[in-house]
Amino acid sequence: MPKLVAKVEGKGNGIKTVIVNMLEVGKALARPASYPTKFFGCELGAQTQIDKKNDRYIVNGSHNADKLQEILDLFIEKFVLCENCENPETQFVVQPKKEKITAVCAACGHSGMIDMRHRLSTFILKNPPEGDSATPQKMKKLKKEKGKQENGDTSPNDEDDESGFDGWSDEVKVNGNHANGNGEDVGDDWGEDTSEEAVKKRMEGLGEGVKTLTFNNDLDKSIEERFNIFFNFVKNKINEGAENLPDKDIVLEAERLDIKDRAVMVLAELLFNENILVQIPKHRVLFLRFLANNQKAQKNFMGAFEITTGSAFPDQLIPKTAHILKTFYDQDLVEEEVLLEWGSKVSKKYVAKDVSEKIHAKAKPFIDWLKTAEEDSSDEDEDDEVEVVYTNRSEAAVLAEEAAKKQPAPQVDDEGDLDIDDI
Repeated sequence: MPKLVAKVEGKGNGIKTVIVNMLEVGKALARPASYPTKFFGCELGAQTQIDKKNDRYIVNGSHNADKLQEILDLFIEKFVLCENCENPETQFVVQPKKEKITAVCAACGHSGMIDMRHRLSTFILKNPPEGDSATPQKMKKLKKEKGKQENGDTSPNDEDDESGFDGWSDEVKVNGNHANGNGEDVGDDWGEDTSEEAVKKRMEGLGEGVKTLTFNNDLDKSIEERFNIFFNFVKNKINEGAENLPDKDIVLEAERLDIKDRAVMVLAELLFNENILVQIPKHRVLFLRFLANNQKAQKNFMGAFEITTGSAFPDQLIPKTAHILKTFYDQDLVEEEVLLEWGSKVSKKYVAKDVSEKIHAKAKPFIDWLKTAEEDSSDEDEDDEVEVVYTNRSEAAVLAEEAAKKQPAPQVDDEGDLDIDDI
């Protein structure tokens, strides 16, 4: 796959990022270029523009190539790799009426459901792949051809050959073995043993990326139980003693448990203490993965800040409230709009009302500074619009005229004559 090339165009509200080689990337992944483009929009909360005629694939806003490449890696894990063998040789079977998308692997023959909770799945249902990608009709032809071959009819079928799909049939024998077109056994079906021990053993053999895609029962649990799972996951990573936490693994676990917007509350509890001013820049990248362009997560983060400051370490941190908020602002963790909204009202959602009042009182100097900075910025914008009058007179002449204006006017007597003493 070629490296993603992104080009930022426009200014102000019209700024946008053009994915220059999205068509080549899509071909390398055997996916329509519109799929990863739309995935960028879903993950970044931005609108996308897809112009197939002119091969223009655009994501609104300014985004650098490295950031988009990280999101593309997530797309590959979710919508390209086989969840069994981790090979990218998969094709989609899209069934809009059943609201079902199946990924069929040409390498191992595995057939698995795509996560239908993601917004991209809805887009795929409305815009199924064309060309060589698998369709329900082609799958029926493949099954029909397989039946003919098993019955001894090996006559070629030109129509079926056009499908370009030479993977295993998704039919399974009674003994649990897959069979290819010639009726040859290709090994035991690893999914035949569904006991808890067997499932655990198979999970250990899968890569980290595939583990996040494997269906599990955790999403059926309550939000509190999922929070506990995430809490223990992060705590174990911390206890492993690595110098840097595995940011991507933590994000993937939060996404798997569907708590990404609120996961920052767990992270704040585990990573912040009375030394928060030192810890904020240390864990900045991890928190940015959750907070960047996500005001909902930022508001939850402010709630976590109140808990850490007002409940966990009130004596040490409440006096430092303004400094902590300034650090949030300087590190781009919380947007100005969210900070001003938080500072405008006292809430008892996270801590007792009297504690929240103390925190807001200490935060007032920073909030006032933020408001003043915003007003000064507006004034500067107005000053920029002041009309400048150019003159061809020399600078000396202009200075002499200004000096003359500052001198007091000569006194005039009652008859209108000048007083000679005042000249």
